[in-house]
Amino acid sequence: EQMVAQRVDAIVIAPADSEALVPVLKRAIDEGIVVINIDNKLDATMMEQLQVRIPFVGPDNRAGARKVGDYLAGQLQSGDQVAVLEGIETSFNGQQRKLGFEEAMQAANITIADSQSAQWELSVANTTAAGMLIAHPEIKAILACNDSMALGAVAAVRAAGRDDVKVVGFDNIHAAQEAIRSGQLIATADQHGDQLAVFGIEYALQAMGGNGDALQDRETPVDLVTADSLR
Repeated sequence: EQMVAQRVDAIVIAPADSEALVPVLKRAIDEGIVVINIDNKLDATMMEQLQVRIPFVGPDNRAGARKVGDYLAGQLQSGDQVAVLEGIETSFNGQQRKLGFEEAMQAANITIADSQSAQWELSVANTTAAGMLIAHPEIKAILACNDSMALGAVAAVRAAGRDDVKVVGFDNIHAAQEAIRSGQLIATADQHGDQLAVFGIEYALQAMGGNGDALQDRETPVDLVTADSLR
């Protein structure tokens, strides 16, 4: 709303909530401001209801999570049980990552014994994962929908003396890379966040140059990150 009031030329946004920001972004567009959505996709139903189209630049979060889940499944056994730490429930990328994890576990005949939102937060994930380990002592792994939650889970696993429980994440933040190198984290996914901003700004400049009508959604790469790939 402040940016609309300031009459900026363009807004490149990675929304924390896929639904809540659509109405104000529509107001921005109505004011002639170029809007580009990066990283976390805005809710398609909400955009349809408000009759607004906003180009998206970002990765296939579902496919990225499937890569991480498949890698983890290769280190587990059929019939094992795992838990999932979800992001914010209204977040599109969180929903897609959860689906990717679920598909990987289903394909490997691995049961998801528990799945709860930890709000993308390390501290919330730490508490939630600790509870999961108590409620489901049989779980062999925790799949976190971002690296902050994965690091919270790693701390919970260590505090519980459950070093046998494997943890994976998503985002490839620096702290996660260090955790992978030390063996505390098994894998994560790199969605090349620096490139998302570059592509988003390029699209905004293109639209400001009069080519906005032709802009389409643009899928960016997402790669599996493991100890082998970090060597």
